[in-house]
Amino acid sequence: MQVDLQCVNALFSCGEAIMSKVVIILGGYGNFGKRIAESLSHHDITLLIAGRNEAKAQQCIAQLQNQSRAVLKPWQVDIHADDFTERLAAQNPFMVIHTSGPYQGQNYTVPQACIASGAHYIDLADDRRYVCDISALDRAASTKGVLIVSGASSVPGLSSAVIDKYSIAFKSIQSIDIAIAPGNQAQRGVATIAAILTYTGHPFEVFKEGRWQSIHGWMDAKSHDFGGIAKRRLLANVDVPDLALFPKRYAVADRVSFQAGLELPLLHWGMVGMAALAKWGIVKNWSPLAKQLDKLSNCFLHFGSDIGAMEVSISGLAESEKPRKVIWRLYAPNGQGPYIPTLSTIIIAKKLLNETLDKTGALPCSGLLELSEFEPYFETFEIYQKTQVEE
Repeated sequence: MQVDLQCVNALFSCGEAIMSKVVIILGGYGNFGKRIAESLSHHDITLLIAGRNEAKAQQCIAQLQNQSRAVLKPWQVDIHADDFTERLAAQNPFMVIHTSGPYQGQNYTVPQACIASGAHYIDLADDRRYVCDISALDRAASTKGVLIVSGASSVPGLSSAVIDKYSIAFKSIQSIDIAIAPGNQAQRGVATIAAILTYTGHPFEVFKEGRWQSIHGWMDAKSHDFGGIAKRRLLANVDVPDLALFPKRYAVADRVSFQAGLELPLLHWGMVGMAALAKWGIVKNWSPLAKQLDKLSNCFLHFGSDIGAMEVSISGLAESEKPRKVIWRLYAPNGQGPYIPTLSTIIIAKKLLNETLDKTGALPCSGLLELSEFEPYFETFEIYQKTQVEE
């Protein structure tokens, strides 16, 4: 009996495709989703580029197809639809990456659907309550043997990795100050703008002067020198999960602060003015205008630079009881800044795919990663870090 080797090979190829792990990126064609898709497309998986707009998913696939080892497929889906949980289960996913922000106001439909499907879950959420309260799903996730991670982004994913590395140089920590300053020419997404606008001018709690007190979003504006290629930038208050997680995690005595800013003074002070109008009650919520404000800001894309920066400053006492300050800075030239928020997710996703992370349960992305795990990606994207110690 003759065996048709071509048919046999085809059968094996079909079997490999059937057995390959299915990874779904919700919002896979968005500002962050497409970068994660680009990185994971080099794995032997079935990668679903998912979202409400199938045409955009197809366009993303067309851009990745030539360099991809993964089987790329579009999946038109709405995470707010009543049948989302059933449709997700039908895909039999190994892992779901949720990039469809803003997360402010979202419930846990997506991670709960992942738990029900027996799939790992990672998101890039920056909403304080969404990230910090994800542990409510811990028992259900542990029972199913899946990992549910929220906030796998610049904060608290990368920021906690930085502090974990340098906190061992301190006997006690007095303050942690974090700042992010994107370049004006770097790509930005409507979801990110909408997220910031939800708390612009609204109060939120921070640990300051050794106690919890209220400050207002995008106020307390100041100028800050990032040094190096980023130079001096304007900053203002931003609400992130770190503000809730870090005071207890690092036993901080005085304060944990987080600020961010827009490179162009006109846009930055415009946001400060919007915050004032919201604080005074003249405007209730700016987030419905996110698309319009995104279009307006795009009119200024030719101004400013494509250089982004991040800084983590830790102050306290060394083992010798003498004052010590560590300042860690990250510089992203050439418009590479938008890759930084995706790296925590990419690292965790690859560890799960390679079966080198066996943790289960539901938790914020704090203390899950080491700074050394980011460094190969920094090198790939020509992003570089500098550390300064003052004693």
